[in-house]
Formats: sequence, C-alpha cells, structure tokens
Amino acid sequence: MSGTAEIHDATLTPTKLELLAGWLPKQEWFFGDPDDLMRVAAYRFVDPDGEVGIETILVRSKGVTYQVPLTYRPEALAEASDSLVGTMDHSVLGTRYVYDAVGDPVYLVELMRVIHEGDTEADLSRGEKSMTVLGSGIVPVSNAAGESMRVVRVLDGAHVPGGRPPLGVLTGTWTDENGEQEQTLVILR
Repeated sequence: MSGTAEIHDATLTPTKLELLAGWLPKQEWFFGDPDDLMRVAAYRFVDPDGEVGIETILVRSKGVTYQVPLTYRPEALAEASDSLVGTMDHSVLGTRYVYDAVGDPVYLVELMRVIHEGDTEADLSRGEKSMTVLGSGIVPVSNAAGESMRVVRVLDGAHVPGGRPPLGVLTGTWTDENGEQEQTLVILR
C-alpha cells in the first residue's frame, strides 16, 4: 500500500472539474465535451516527502472515460511549465499549482515504484475510496534504465498499445453505471 493520503475538508476554487473543463479540450487525446464532464472515480498515491499531492481522476464525457493523473504543488515547478493545468485556491492549503502528472517527476517515480513493487493505491484519511489499482510487479531486468511508461488516457479498451509484452502494468478497477470495470491504466516497457 502506498501509504495514507491526507484528505482535507476544503473548498477548491475553481473545482477540479472546472479546471479540467478548461484544460482537457486542448489535449489531442480528448474528444469529449467539457460541458458534460462527470467524475467517475479516483485514486491517490503518496509523495514520500509529503510535499506533492498525487491524484488520478477518471472523468467521463460523451460516454468515454478518460484518465487524468494530476499533481498538486504549493509552488510552481519550473521544469514542468508545459504540464501546468492551472492553479486553484485550496481553503486549507492555499494556492495549489495543478500539473498533468505525466510531466511531474514525483508522480513518475512513485508510479514506477508501484508497478515495480506490485503495490496498490494509497488509503485515504477520510476513507472514501472509489477505485482500486494494482501494480503487476516486475522481474528485475538488466536494462531497467531503458524502461518507459505509457499512461493510457482513453479507457475504452481499444487504446491500450500492443506490441512487445510489457515489463509491468498498473491495472484499475472501479464501478460505473455499466457495472464493474477493469482496465490497464499504465504500461511499463
């Protein structure tokens, strides 16, 4: 287990969905309508240093579910300016810089660890878990420095890349109006 993520009873301005409604239409992999975004599920990891919030939100638009990993930081991350989703005011923590997590090294390191170790999502301090994830674990290989990860953004079963067998995967399970869903979320090659 990735630890326990501290969840505050806070007001966010703008809300996460409002922030995503402005950002998602600019992403080449998003074909939905930002006016009908709906939160489906979410999971969290914990930054070992306790500085960065790490959350992945599943949203639906026009019947398609999208995976959006985010990080929340107290200060701007200069080397990830291209990944900035926006800022929001958190009534407990103050201004939060919100990043597309695939551009944030804290997320990438923790994601790699979860897959390598066969770990799961973090527990939540307030207990409301809406999905589970599980890293497959991997057998150590001599070219580990050459590993690459692919986050699957469109969760329709057709967007999981094929090719050579992966070294490891992150699989998610959640329930929506169509019943229980299980999908590959990340592929490590």
